[in-house]
Amino acid sequence: MPESKHDEGPSRTNTVAPLAGEELPIGEPLPWRVVDQDGSVLLRAGTILCRESQRNFLLSYFHPRRGDATAFQQNSRNDEPHPVTLEDMHLSIGALLGMRSQIGMGRAMHASRVIGFSPSHTLFVTPPVVGGQPLMLMPGENVEIVAVTTQAVFWFVCTVETVCTHPFDYLVLSAPGNIKQLRERKAVRVRTHLAVRHGIDLTGPALDGMGVGCDLSVFGMSLATTAPIGRIGERLRVAFQLTTRSVDTEFSAVAVIRNVQTGTAPAALCTHGLEFEGLSSEQQLALKAFVFDRQDAISYWAAHAA
Repeated sequence: MPESKHDEGPSRTNTVAPLAGEELPIGEPLPWRVVDQDGSVLLRAGTILCRESQRNFLLSYFHPRRGDATAFQQNSRNDEPHPVTLEDMHLSIGALLGMRSQIGMGRAMHASRVIGFSPSHTLFVTPPVVGGQPLMLMPGENVEIVAVTTQAVFWFVCTVETVCTHPFDYLVLSAPGNIKQLRERKAVRVRTHLAVRHGIDLTGPALDGMGVGCDLSVFGMSLATTAPIGRIGERLRVAFQLTTRSVDTEFSAVAVIRNVQTGTAPAALCTHGLEFEGLSSEQQLALKAFVFDRQDAISYWAAHAA
């Protein structure tokens, strides 16, 4: 019988101690990059914290650590491009698949679902449906599959190992091979937790405020701060780190405040809706790469996979 779940592998942990306040210099370039507890980059080396309030905010809303420590150097090496595996895809029970045989069946993808895994990464799936009827494939037949997951959309090839009819119809497929991550997704707004420096100086280096970038799109972001930083229609400059497998850069841009929502609880942050202005093609590409790596396109691909 198909198994209900599979081993996701050991989770990454680190033993790097959090930075104490005095270890983050004020008014001097950082001698190393600063990362959060999960290894995501908060501030790049050379960044200058202008005020103690910025440092206090960083310590209050993040878990800053030195990014040159051994544990994070190892994580950085682990993040280099590598062949995509089943674990990387984060397939789950019920995940939508688009399936087609490499011979026959036409070129359209036919709907299927994941119903189980084995320790050797064999897949148990429902037969593809054609015209409302399940289509039983033959053992030894190769099939192309598009998998829609919460991480991304993937293409891979499997071989039909077994065709089962009891206690219901299902297929046993070989472990996925030649896995490729598809990149035809449109940009959406994604949840983030970014350390964002901000300031009213639109052209100079002064960025004396600190906030949390709560979510991000190629058009703008939400910025949470301890107090309102401007009124609707006013402009400010923001800077934050964008780090993916293909992009590692500090993003800096002018943004217009489109809305302001003041928190009601005593310690609640104030959220600003920001719209970026005058982005270069390089900045847009960096944002798109970052958003792509974070976004969930299940609804989009569910409509196009079958």
